[in-house]
Amino acid sequence: MVELEAQIDALWEHRDDVTVVMSEAEAGACVRTAIDLLDRGEARIAERVGDDVVVHQWLKRAILLLFRLTHMETMELGPFEYRDKIPLKQHYEAAGVRVVPGASARWGAFLAPGVILMPSYVNIGARVGSDTMVDTWATVGSCAQIGERVHLSGGVGIGGVLEPPNAVPVMIGDDALIGSRSMIVEGARVGNGSVVGAGTILSGSIPVIDAETGAEVSRGIIPDWCVTVNATRPRSFPGGEFGLPCVLILKRLTEGERHDKAQLNEILRDKGLTT
Repeated sequence: MVELEAQIDALWEHRDDVTVVMSEAEAGACVRTAIDLLDRGEARIAERVGDDVVVHQWLKRAILLLFRLTHMETMELGPFEYRDKIPLKQHYEAAGVRVVPGASARWGAFLAPGVILMPSYVNIGARVGSDTMVDTWATVGSCAQIGERVHLSGGVGIGGVLEPPNAVPVMIGDDALIGSRSMIVEGARVGNGSVVGAGTILSGSIPVIDAETGAEVSRGIIPDWCVTVNATRPRSFPGGEFGLPCVLILKRLTEGERHDKAQLNEILRDKGLTT
């Protein structure tokens, strides 16, 4: 893999004319080898190491090179016709993945055993961990990293990022629950075991605030084992006072504590909120 990484980096440096490095056919084969590693889960775009996220830029570069080196093709799948540069993922039975009609994933996305795709979409470079549910009309953008036993509820939007290659993708930790119609974008992170209330908007610049202390915990990062909701905080401008979006931590869960629906409803009622 070290040699492959070096080849991809060399091709990237000469991406306007890859034949300086090797023939176009050889370059295409090299790039496809890298994408196959992503597709099989043998490599990943990014991973969490302690409190940091390590991005493997060469794999992002491989995806960007793939778009440069491939051409549009018409694909017919049953009664459907598509026109794209990248084929759809295949061999779900062998992978142990359940895919409901209306769902699709691109080649180069990894779906671990036990993943369930309701009518939804998973883009190239994304990684979805084992026993995770991608619910109806949810989307997992390019290079997003979704943990194990996660529930992406209906209509959730997980943002994608390819450029620049060093940009951190969205990271969702193991055992997280992302509520319906929430949007997690711009490299934002949700920690292990955390709950994100329905309709929450979390980007890399949105403050995450502890409801008990009023302290700003982070920008764009929900810590592990938290129950959170969408909120606003007042800010004064020359034109008046306006509520700017934030994410509010309502409760800290014990590590490993399961977040069943009855418990979540009780937490929300305690704070004067409704589900």
